[in-house]
Amino acid sequence: MTTEAYICDAIRTPIGRYGGTLSGIRTDDLAALPIKALIARNGQVDWAQVEDVIYGCANQAGEDNRNVARMAGLLAGLPVAVPGTTINRLCGSGMDAVGTAARAIKAGETALMIAGGVESMSRAPFVMPKADSAFSRSNAVYDTTIGWRFINKLMKQQYGVDSMPETADNVAAEFKIARADQDAFALRSQQRWGAAHAAGRVGGEIVPVEIAQKKGELKIFDTDEHPRPDTTLEQLAKL
Repeated sequence: MTTEAYICDAIRTPIGRYGGTLSGIRTDDLAALPIKALIARNGQVDWAQVEDVIYGCANQAGEDNRNVARMAGLLAGLPVAVPGTTINRLCGSGMDAVGTAARAIKAGETALMIAGGVESMSRAPFVMPKADSAFSRSNAVYDTTIGWRFINKLMKQQYGVDSMPETADNVAAEFKIARADQDAFALRSQQRWGAAHAAGRVGGEIVPVEIAQKKGELKIFDTDEHPRPDTTLEQLAKL
């Protein structure tokens, strides 16, 4: 007999732009918000029965360091005995977290899990390596927002260390994906978001975020900040 895994509830914060509305919120605090919302709207659940919190996070260089899944659970108010683990499969980390939780349930190892992910490119720090010799006068600074840092020379020699945009160019060239087709795909994606938003189909999955403003005022952020459904093929072609 196979145990099935079900998504009982799903919630997220709105998605913000780089340097946008969410840039003032710590990454670990951001990670806690959906869990807090789950607790608030599922009062019948015994949250002590959660057997693990699994979060995907690709950066882990700043406020998301030291097992951000565990920090998110604690900050959200889950019982202290509920553990947490953070996994990194770069851009697939959040989906991998959900898959890992589902596999554990289907294997009969657990019955109730929380799975998700968090990332804040806006708050990714600059990092410095330690000196490689005594009294060294050399220094380096890496931006952890995206891409490689502390590159292994052997890795670069054997496999290359192309950035994500470079990899996209490589894939497009290898599989002969035309720029016009990519723009058409992007436009269709934006238009579909616009239609879903206008129909109210995404509102139920979003927890509004309260953001402190000057003079003690609060701003309620409840809509994805990045979509541009009014864009056109002509505008995309200029990028």
